[in-house]
Amino acid sequence: MWFIVFLTGYGLAVAGGVTFVMYMNLVAAGMSWTDYFSFAARRPECYLFFLGWLLIFFGLKE
Repeated sequence: MWFIVFLTGYGLAVAGGVTFVMYMNLVAAGMSWTDYFSFAARRPECYLFFLGWLLIFFGLKE
């Protein structure tokens, strides 16, 4: 069971991390870092990164 939780967390963390990197292109387009973090905090797919790390932690805790 712990392995499935770990792999699910890993997949979610990768998906969320890729989303963060993808949205960093907005900084190159002229958005400030403050606006970037404000924008990323409002996007639900960015929460996958933190949810994934939480699942990885619980998967490794076993």
